[in-house]
Amino acid sequence: MEVILLERIEKLGQMGDVVKVKPGYGRNYLLPQKKALRSNKENLAIFEAQKAQLEAANLKRKSEAEQIADKMKDLKVVVIRQAAETGQLYGSVTGRDIRDAVREAGFNIERRQVMLDVPFKEIGEYAVRVVLHPDVSQNITLVIARSQEEIERAEAAKAKAAAKAAKEAEEAAKAAAAPVAEAAEA
Repeated sequence: MEVILLERIEKLGQMGDVVKVKPGYGRNYLLPQKKALRSNKENLAIFEAQKAQLEAANLKRKSEAEQIADKMKDLKVVVIRQAAETGQLYGSVTGRDIRDAVREAGFNIERRQVMLDVPFKEIGEYAVRVVLHPDVSQNITLVIARSQEEIERAEAAKAKAAAKAAKEAEEAAKAAAAPVAEAAEA
């Protein structure tokens, strides 16, 4: 089945491309979602007539998505779940859970915009990709923990480790500068 794409679709093509897709994908997803038209002379003429409007609407959606991505840049969402002592979750964290956490943070996204390869099944900190527009995506930080206190302890430990690393780097810089100063005096 050949279709004319009405918007950019990842791993398929750009707006206006005539691409060959499997019949089920075209009939069950692209056509009902109004992401494509069947490829024939009439629809090609309709597309050419609407091309300027479609491109303008696409640019508007893209600029809105870029603004939201800028606001989301350092977003860190927390999901509290029950877990075993080993860190293994009882259940998993899915796209729906992440969507709910991002909505609580004040951003309105859909579950299908959250890109996960596999559900998360362990406690930890993960990077999650959120696709706001076919051309705009943003990575957010997902923290999965047993309780809020556990998160605070982990952040305190991370801050302490960062301070220690900065102090060691400063001492190393001083140690490296000392032989240069002695050589200059001699």
